[in-house]
Amino acid sequence: MQEVVLALLAKEPTHGYQLRSRLRQALGPVGDAMNAGQIYVTLARLEKAGLVVSQRAVGLPERPDRKVYELTAAGQQRVADWLSDVTWPGPAAAEFHLKLVAAASSGLADPVSIVDAQRRELLRRLRDAQRAAMAEPDRSLAGLLLEGIVLRLQADLRWLEACERHWAGRGARQPEDEWRYVGRGIRHAEEE
Repeated sequence: MQEVVLALLAKEPTHGYQLRSRLRQALGPVGDAMNAGQIYVTLARLEKAGLVVSQRAVGLPERPDRKVYELTAAGQQRVADWLSDVTWPGPAAAEFHLKLVAAASSGLADPVSIVDAQRRELLRRLRDAQRAAMAEPDRSLAGLLLEGIVLRLQADLRWLEACERHWAGRGARQPEDEWRYVGRGIRHAEEE
């Protein structure tokens, strides 16, 4: 969130409510869940870190505390670094995978049941995202984001199918074998 706020400030000094409005416009219905105070908390943290500075703006009598935020040189550098970063978020799949391995190894839960519960949640999210996408006008920024969410959820659902096939067919594999599997990528412990 910090980098997004910094990037929005890169164009011009801006009020917090203007930043929130731009974010909501870009995110569409996804932005509805954004807490109004989240922008101001983020701005305060960025100011404390020396990435933005604020000045009181001459405004309306009913809004005497209005501030205009502007990037510092350090903030501009952070935006440039963020925009050039090509890493892709990915720890969620690894965390879920380890959850399945730990459940099987400890005997505390059935991995297939965990996969089923996760599938139900992803299907719910997919349905909501598809409805929201259909409500967006053609070629809107929020529509593009929602299309990405739908495609990501569909890919995650396909991966859950692979997880279910693996865990439903694990047969006589011992739980300690599963821990060896974790560090080997997609090679199975039996191939060792």
